[in-house]
Amino acid sequence: MTFSKDQWKKSTHIPPEESSVVLTVNGESWLSFGCSPFLLEELAIGFLYNEHIIESISEIEIARVCENNKNVDVWLDHEAKKPEKWENTSGCAGGKTSNIEKKEKKIKSDLIVEPQLILDLFALLISKQEVYKETRGIHCSLLSDGNHNHLIAEDIGRHNTIDKLAGLFLLDKKHQWTRKIILTTGRVSSEMIQKSARLNVPIVVSRTSPTKTSVEFAKEHNITLIGYTRRNEFTVYSNPERIKL
Repeated sequence: MTFSKDQWKKSTHIPPEESSVVLTVNGESWLSFGCSPFLLEELAIGFLYNEHIIESISEIEIARVCENNKNVDVWLDHEAKKPEKWENTSGCAGGKTSNIEKKEKKIKSDLIVEPQLILDLFALLISKQEVYKETRGIHCSLLSDGNHNHLIAEDIGRHNTIDKLAGLFLLDKKHQWTRKIILTTGRVSSEMIQKSARLNVPIVVSRTSPTKTSVEFAKEHNITLIGYTRRNEFTVYSNPERIKL
């Protein structure tokens, strides 16, 4: 039931699902994802890529979801040592990252866009939140080339949406990506901007605020970081030269 304007009415929103999904690599259990129970294969592949366990999709021999969506089983074409320690991230739904040092490359891109493109892509992101429309309480991220190529991922964990986008991108064989922009409904924290850098994305846009650490990372890695995006405005926190004046 929903209370509004001194009246009760029947609510049409169903709470979003939250699942604990085990990631198994080469037959060994590695960790459990706290996530939404869809695009699980993409989540696992993207996570392994963002954690620098794999460098390309060619290293994946098998990736399958089994046991009633409770396990993602991944087999690689090489041995992979399980990280000794998993560290909690600031991401919602219990984000995890390994203690392996990740040195992302500085982004090299001559991409320059009109401010209106940022606003148009943000409107597209909001319109594509299919699960959010039904449930609320869920994040959505969009990977776009600014033209006709778009990948969409939703999850209760904002960090999971970027892993899912990475998986979708690695599995995508239809499109030729010459440029990339990420837009997300979630706060851009350090792990979010690191995952974006791993995908070689020069522009990252959020509906809400970036953290101080993510702004510093963006400046160091030549990423244009935008926050507090609304229908007609946004704030640029780093590398504004990619946005035309």
